[in-house]
This record gives sequence, structure tokens and C-alpha cells, in this order.
Amino acid sequence: MAAQLNRRRFLSGVAGAAGVAALGSACGSSSGRTTLTIMGNTPAEITDQDVAEFEAKHPDVKIKFVTVTTTLLTAMFAAGNPPDVVRDQGVPNTPYLVGRDLALNLDPYFAKSTVLAPDKLAQVNDTWRYDGKVQGQGPRYGLAKDYSQDAMVWCNTKVFDDAGVDPPSTTDPMSYDEMLDLGKRLTKRSGAKYTRYGVNPPFDVSLTAGFLNMVASSGGSIFNDDFSKVDFSAPEPRAALEWYLKYATAKVGPTVSRPFPAGAWPTFDGNQLGMLGFGYWFSGEIATDPKIQGTMRFIPAPQFGSTRVSPCFSATGHWIPKKAKHKDEAWAFFEHYFGGPPATRRAESGWGLPGITTLNAKLPRGKPYQKQALDVQDKEFSHYSVLKFSPYISVTAIDASLSQELVKGLDGGLSAGKLADAINGTLNPLLQLGKELIT
Repeated sequence: MAAQLNRRRFLSGVAGAAGVAALGSACGSSSGRTTLTIMGNTPAEITDQDVAEFEAKHPDVKIKFVTVTTTLLTAMFAAGNPPDVVRDQGVPNTPYLVGRDLALNLDPYFAKSTVLAPDKLAQVNDTWRYDGKVQGQGPRYGLAKDYSQDAMVWCNTKVFDDAGVDPPSTTDPMSYDEMLDLGKRLTKRSGAKYTRYGVNPPFDVSLTAGFLNMVASSGGSIFNDDFSKVDFSAPEPRAALEWYLKYATAKVGPTVSRPFPAGAWPTFDGNQLGMLGFGYWFSGEIATDPKIQGTMRFIPAPQFGSTRVSPCFSATGHWIPKKAKHKDEAWAFFEHYFGGPPATRRAESGWGLPGITTLNAKLPRGKPYQKQALDVQDKEFSHYSVLKFSPYISVTAIDASLSQELVKGLDGGLSAGKLADAINGTLNPLLQLGKELIT
């Protein structure tokens, strides 16, 4: 997951800044080469090959990695020595980063780049744009390394066949109620013991994004116009809560208070789950187990309201701090990582859609499940939309608060109205504090 900054700790500059002084200056190294400090995941996302290729092309630059943690990032900023490149999630965090004046406006770099020219960027990169009021507009502050339209659903047709149930359409999106009904028909259990689960809805990537997606489909928002308050009592958010309570009561899949004992992938891989609300990126996981590939079917994102939406929930990528010491070198890494050989290799792996549209041609189609998934995905692109988050609260805080109140609500048997009141009462003071800190 991304380094998601805690609002109060970050702005107050605590979390042990003195200890970070031991990291020293990132201005150079004993060899005379510039040290480019990247806060990221290695080797899972940035491989030794990626680094070796970059350093061979830029012999005056040496890459140094530090682990992605909120505490370390906070401390490095407080010590005046931030990383040069930071891994993060563009969807939930761009307004938060820009609102605190942390991220560098990259438009001047994009304007001069041929590798990362704006007309080459996938629409998902609009999630890394923010004009101070509206996410998806204005300057660009980062890039997605890869992405998915995360509400799309994988079906295991063996589970459907075993239950005697027809799989859903690959062209027409089902409603959330239809998805729940299918989940009930697929589920097989005796008391607390499950032989088969029906559905894992699209909430795993981000609980907040899952609700924002549902509410956007019905034409609403959980936020007010300036994103300083939430109102889960409004008709659309309350309806989404009512659906979640119905889903939890049906006991057809995991909830925040009752997760899968073995996790989503082992359950799905073991033919014990019919529908899994993960996006295209999951094709990379499916590629690891040939025995289930023949039963995979990818379908469009379900719809909660009358508006068809199919957003990305994360858009994991990188940004450059405004106070980074090596901005030009950081941008050179951007061009290599996002538009060079590493980007091609990521596309060829099938672990997510590329952030550069020309690389879509590199996505794997050799196996029937891969071709079927891409045929569905190609039609889904036109329904992409940007989810809009608040600059006043981190996604870590809002996800934690939502989860906390949902667990209490499910365990306590609260109605959707009472649950909405509890969520509002928890989140709005945090939003108000965040607004006071940056305005």
C-alpha cells in the first residue's frame, strides 16, 4: 500500500526527525555521483534490472531506496531532507498532498517530455491532477505506474457450474442487488462453516473508494461541495450503507468484521468463491495458477445507480516532493520508469494496465482468459471516471474510521440511519481539524 500521510503528525513534524538526521544529506555520495533517494517498494515494483538500466544510462546518478512508511516520510520532511521520489496512491491522496503544498507541480516537465507527453497518458493519470478545488483538473503532480478499474469483477465459472447458476453477462453490468442475489444463490454453508462463498464485492482495495464508487453511480457524493464534511445521511450514501448491511446480513462473503479466514486469493483459487471484485490487475495473480485459468471470466463493474461508472480506486505511482533536492534527476527516473523498458515489462506481465496508452498493445493476450479479460476491459475504458477525495483527511484516517464504525454497526445491529450518524460524528471533526490546519 502507499505511504499515506497522517495529517496531524505530518504537519506538526514529529515522529523522530532527529533520528533521520543520521540519513545524511541526499546531495551526493563519496563517489561523486548524485544519490537519488527513492521511497518505494523494491524489488516487487522497482527491480534490480530497472535500477541497473537507469544507472547505466545516467552514470552520474546512484539510486538509494528507503522503505515506504508514514513515520519515515514525516521525519525526513521535518528534517528538511525529503526523498526525491515517493511511492503513493494518486486517487485518494493527490488533494491531500497538494493541499499541504508537499508535491511538485510537474506540468513544466510534462510540457518538455516526449516520452511522457500528456497526450500519451492514460486517463487514470487525471487522478494525479488537482486545481485546488477539483480532482481530475489542473496541474499534474504524479503518475500511475499501472492501474485497474477496480470495481470490475472476476468470476470463477466452476463455482457457478457447481451451484447450477448461470454466470453474469460479460457486456451488460449487473446491479449491486443482482450481484447480491447471485451471491446468495452461490453460497453454500452450514452455520459458520462455508463450502462456497458467493461474492467478495469491490471494497478490498479501499473501503472509502468502494462507497464513493457506489454513491457516484447513483449521482451523489459522501462529501459536501468543498469536501470539508461528509454526510452519510444523504439519500445516496445512506442507500449504499443499507446495501452493505443487507450484504453483511446475507452472509455470502467477507465484511470488515468477518474477513475471509484464508484471504481472498486462496479462497478464489481454491474454487470456494464465485465472484471477486478486483480489477484487471488480478490477471497477474491468475497467471500464477494454470489450473484455474480455464474457468476465469472477467465482467464489467456492477452499477449501484443509473450512472455507469468504473473508476480506479488507487492509481499507485510516484510523486516528487516540492523540496526534493534532485528534481531533474527524479524526472529522469520518471521517464525511465513510467515510459521506458520497465513500463513495457510491467505491461507484458499483466499485473495492471499501463499508464501509457501505447503500451496497451503489450498486455498479454495469448491465453483465452487473457484475451477475454482484455476484450471486456477494452469496452470498459469508456466508462472510466475520477473519484474525488478530500484534501482535509488522509485515506488512512477515513478508511480506519469507516471500518471502525461499520464493525460497531454490524456487531451492534445498527440501522443504516444510526450507522450514518455514527460515521458523520467520527469523520467530521477530523475533516474540520484538517481544514483548520491548512487554511
